[in-house]
Amino acid sequence: MVTAKVISIGDEILIGQIVNTNASYINDKLFSIGVQVKKVVTIGDNREDLFHELHDSMQNYDITLITGGLGPTHDDITKPILVDFFKDELILDEEVLVKVRSIFESRNVVMPETNLGQAMKPSRSKVIWNDNGTAPGIYMEEEGRVFIAMPGVPFEMKAMMENSVLYLLKAKFLQNPEYVLRNKTLLTTGIGESFLFESIGDLNELLQGQKMAFLPSPYGVRLRMDVKAATDAEAEEEITRIEKGLYEKVGEFIYGANEDLLEKTVGDLLRDKGLTLATAESCTGGFISQRITDISGSSEYYKGGVISYSNEAKENIINVDRNTLVNYGAVSIETTVEMAVGVRKIMNADVGISATGIAGPTGATETKPIGLTYIAISIGDKVYSKELFLGDNRHRNRIRAAQAALNMLRKELLLIK
Repeated sequence: MVTAKVISIGDEILIGQIVNTNASYINDKLFSIGVQVKKVVTIGDNREDLFHELHDSMQNYDITLITGGLGPTHDDITKPILVDFFKDELILDEEVLVKVRSIFESRNVVMPETNLGQAMKPSRSKVIWNDNGTAPGIYMEEEGRVFIAMPGVPFEMKAMMENSVLYLLKAKFLQNPEYVLRNKTLLTTGIGESFLFESIGDLNELLQGQKMAFLPSPYGVRLRMDVKAATDAEAEEEITRIEKGLYEKVGEFIYGANEDLLEKTVGDLLRDKGLTLATAESCTGGFISQRITDISGSSEYYKGGVISYSNEAKENIINVDRNTLVNYGAVSIETTVEMAVGVRKIMNADVGISATGIAGPTGATETKPIGLTYIAISIGDKVYSKELFLGDNRHRNRIRAAQAALNMLRKELLLIK
């Protein structure tokens, strides 16, 4: 088994200024090639801490991936510490210097002298080219152990992983692997974690020695399948077998896999069926339309939307009847139905979708608690509506309402022949 440790460097991570997404990305990529991450460490810009972790790596792990500390300023400590730890020396790499200078020249800027240090490398290291920044990565080997340092900037690190690092590691460690590891994640929404667990039933019977994790969020529950097998073909067969079992049990709640987006799925359905969409939003504040328009090409099927937050906007823009607002209130089945119908008509769209609710933390009454939300879909002469109770957190309520609206639309579109 090839083992790895991931070290993230930066005071800004420790104090919570930024979220460490690098580690989760690296872990996923290493798993995909059959490397098992055994330890993940976050340390500050501190010489003693990095020395300690490097000693630990030499004793316990085949691979150590380090992110952060490769910039040109005084707190970028990774390179000099690697030099000291491996009793090496820094040398100027002329090719790297040309690359760094060209980046500044392309921006019509003279390279600061501090960036000269980014063209220095440990003499026994290999350069990992950075196509998106000025800090190259470092590849070093010592007593059969591999140490790779990459920038902490996520898009720079990801490009290095995909273009260079994974290939280097596979060539070094995985020419004749003892086994392969594969994973796949199915995306569910509209069902809670505990209900999903109960609906799936006997996990031991389903998994037969493989693993699966339940990963909940306001968007839904992700089901990550982790399989171990002798060959790629056997691993794929195992994933297919488990996936088939999950679809048989909870298929109605599955809308995609891995990095699929619900809004992309909805957009594809609208395009395939030749339908256009309009949105009317109150409690979601435009979040539904934002997600729809995040997808490139959505102008093919999305006509536009109205954030009808006030009663005046509901009445004057999308033609909700004043009597409906007076008699039933802005947060009601009746109002959300008229919102969906109204926005569909004024936008001349095939489908109208609406959401209204009490996001909180204020605005609740004895009969209408925080989290009460109504969604409606207008398609032709038919209207579908739903009442939801989403919880007491304003931010999560908006996410859940938008997710529920898009999922409700997905289900209705699937029924259209």
